Amino acid sequence: MRRMILTSSLLLALSASAMAGQIYKWVDAQGVTHFGEQPPQGQQSTTVNPSAAPPTAAVPESKPAPTFESIADPEQAAADAKVKKEVVAQEAERKKYCETQRNNLAQLENNPRVRVEEGGEMRRLGEDERQKRIADSKQAIKENCQ
Repeated sequence: MRRMILTSSLLLALSASAMAGQIYKWVDAQGVTHFGEQPPQGQQSTTVNPSAAPPTAAVPESKPAPTFESIADPEQAAADAKVKKEVVAQEAERKKYCETQRNNLAQLENNPRVRVEEGGEMRRLGEDERQKRIADSKQAIKENCQ
C-alpha cells in the first residue's frame, strides 16, 4: 500500500512538470511585458523556464552605519559598549539564578523528605517549612524569571 502511494505521488509530481508547456515572454508596443503559452504573431519573444529561479545579485554585507554619538564622542561609545557588556553579564547571571530556583522548586515539590545542612549538621525540613520554601521559590521565579 505504501509503495503504491509513493509511486503515485512520484508520478503525479513528475507529470506536472512534463505537462507544462513552453511559456513565452514578449513586450508590446506600449512597453508592457506579456507572458503566454503561444508566441505572438510578428513579434519577437523569448522562452521562459518556470522551474528555474531568476538569478539574484549578490548583496554585499554592510556594517551598520556609525551613529552620530559614536562619531562625535568616542568616550560615549566606549561607555555604551561597557554598559552593553554589563547587561549581557547580568542577563546570564539572571538565567543561572532562574535555573537554580526552578531546580530547587522541583526538588521541594517532588521530595517530601528534604534535608538541609545547618551548622555542619543535616536536618530534615518539616512540612510547614517545606511549603514555605516552595512558596518562596515560586514567588522568586514569578518576580525574576518571567
